Amino acid sequence: MKEKVVLAYSGGLDTTAIIPWLKETFDYDVICCCIDCGQGNELDGLEERAKLSGASKLYIEDIVDEFCDDYIMPCVQAGAVYENKYLLGTSMARPGIAKKLVEIARKEGAVAICHGATGKGNDQIRFELSIKALAPDIKIIAPWRMTDLWTMQSREDEIEYCKAHGIHLPFSADSSYSRDRNLWHISHEGLELEDPSMEPNYDHLLVLTVPPEKAPDKEEYVTMTFEAGVPKTLNGKAMKVSEIIKELNALGGKHGIGIIDIVENRVVGMKSRGVYETPGGTILMEAHQQLEELVLDRDTMALKKDIANKFAQLVYEGKWFTPLREAIQAFVESTQKYVTGEVKFKLYKGNIIKAGTTSPYSLYSESLASFTTGDLYDHHDADGFITLFGLPLKVRAMKMAEVKKNQK
Repeated sequence: MKEKVVLAYSGGLDTTAIIPWLKETFDYDVICCCIDCGQGNELDGLEERAKLSGASKLYIEDIVDEFCDDYIMPCVQAGAVYENKYLLGTSMARPGIAKKLVEIARKEGAVAICHGATGKGNDQIRFELSIKALAPDIKIIAPWRMTDLWTMQSREDEIEYCKAHGIHLPFSADSSYSRDRNLWHISHEGLELEDPSMEPNYDHLLVLTVPPEKAPDKEEYVTMTFEAGVPKTLNGKAMKVSEIIKELNALGGKHGIGIIDIVENRVVGMKSRGVYETPGGTILMEAHQQLEELVLDRDTMALKKDIANKFAQLVYEGKWFTPLREAIQAFVESTQKYVTGEVKFKLYKGNIIKAGTTSPYSLYSESLASFTTGDLYDHHDADGFITLFGLPLKVRAMKMAEVKKNQK
């Protein structure tokens, strides 16, 4: 009996060409595994394509709800954003995909897991760190790094390779954007985006959204409720998280929400330029933050901001299955106990505009914040507070004045 390898299969040209290559190079029995994180119609026709390419079996595993509940929401609750812009759409999905690949490999008794990530990107790190953490005994095969065995260097090469193995597929050698899509976002790289001096061709590029200038001229109000940091209803209708994100994608896409153009620092050391569309995710992150502003105390908010950056870095670098990520997430979860309430906002030409927030745990006191004097706040108390709060500044200034005087 041949040894088995589980291939992370997308149905694209790269992973399709990898199937006969694995059989020819290692004499493996190839088990394809496509993980559904909300790619939509990208999954159409995969089974026929995988079998046509020589795979003995194809798994299509739906992890959309798990992706939303176990990966997206911890990042939302943490406020995790990489380098101030990137909402981690691809980064969050990779550990969930790797976990399922390991499960299938165990089920099938496979000796190896293969992925089609390139040797220049972040995904190779995310896949492999996750696999190492979950299954250190399973071999990892990365064809694009095996240049002595994987000799294909272009789409044309891959198409010719497939044809030579009797696989005729509807793929074109024409250049196009490199994209990654799931329920949370879609990313775009390549073509004019490889030159940071060039403006993105949004009319050609965008998939989920419209450019803000082409969004409706009328605003649209949206209301959401949260319980313990988790969204529960959208415009009065109870939904699970995945359904809320899907609906927010439609609303945000309609109004040009969540388009970012970023030059980011990859883990492997190079800078890369990409455009991300995250319409629903941008709204959900903003709504959650809007509620946190009302219910979290000052010190918790300050520490949580620092924690958010570290959490984002861990997720971006593929370190999901680590003790540090678990520890930070435990802290974040403890801050979400009272993040409950209603958030209202309006969407207008790429903007999310606050329209009111309420919570039974609100720390906002109108009597304290008002310019009128309330019972809990005596203006005279500020004298002593400022004297003590500013004492280090005053002492230093006095000392510097003394030093200056003695130097004369």
